[in-house]
Amino acid sequence: MKTDFETLRNLASYTINCLKEEEIIEFHVTNREPLIDAMATEYGVCFATDEDIRDQAIEEVEDKMGEDNLPEDITESEMFNHARKEIIKSFNGENIGGLYLVESLHQIAQRMTQFLLDTELIEDVFGTDEEIVAFMVRRIRQFSPRKN
Repeated sequence: MKTDFETLRNLASYTINCLKEEEIIEFHVTNREPLIDAMATEYGVCFATDEDIRDQAIEEVEDKMGEDNLPEDITESEMFNHARKEIIKSFNGENIGGLYLVESLHQIAQRMTQFLLDTELIEDVFGTDEEIVAFMVRRIRQFSPRKN
């Protein structure tokens, strides 16, 4: 399964559902979609999608070969595949649901906890920062685009 921004939206929706079910956050129902989009955008800083890796690999090939010398289907080239593999290797193989971790899971949980506290889309947040970070680590680790 290829990951893209929609996968980040799924992770955001899953996270929001878990937080709401556990009564960690409170928000008005009309803020749900904007909250999902805002959280997905924030997750975009923390994770790289297959789409991100593809774009980065194409950029690397373009830089090496020059735009005038590119093969017709660049994604089928050996150079593209090599660049893509090197990019994925730079994430130490760490991924959750096909999303590659740009930061450690703990840093992601801290970033998302701060997001919850700062966003105007959430009316109230319950629990200590440490409790929320621990909750976020557990829940993010359990995310699977196919299940959720």
